[in-house]
Amino acid sequence: MKRIISSRLAGNLLVLLNTGMFLVHVLILLKVIPSHFIWGGRINGESELVALESVSVVIQIVFIALIALKTGYLLPGRFKRTARIGLWLLFVFMVLNTAGNLASISGPEKLFMTPLTVVLAFLSLRLAVEK
Repeated sequence: MKRIISSRLAGNLLVLLNTGMFLVHVLILLKVIPSHFIWGGRINGESELVALESVSVVIQIVFIALIALKTGYLLPGRFKRTARIGLWLLFVFMVLNTAGNLASISGPEKLFMTPLTVVLAFLSLRLAVEK
């Protein structure tokens, strides 16, 4: 896997993609982007949407911070073990998220988010195996 993509490129792509996802969640909260295609098309009401999207925003911030720790953009050389464990958890999360996207009743979510989460899982795995 190390020959397919460098850890630096994987980290940069992860930061970029997760930042994009962060922005999407914020835009959904601000009602700029419609919410019917997220959470498997199973959201019941505005309060549930706000709660779930707020959790998503926090999770994205944590993911970006973990990736920044692992790549050395944030606190270089510190919290290496935390970053390594976090990246493995991110990988597991993305694999489970891929399964959830495949089970979605929302066509756009299944069509667009499934390939994205597969790529995110691969990139997370690449960064997690880096020493």
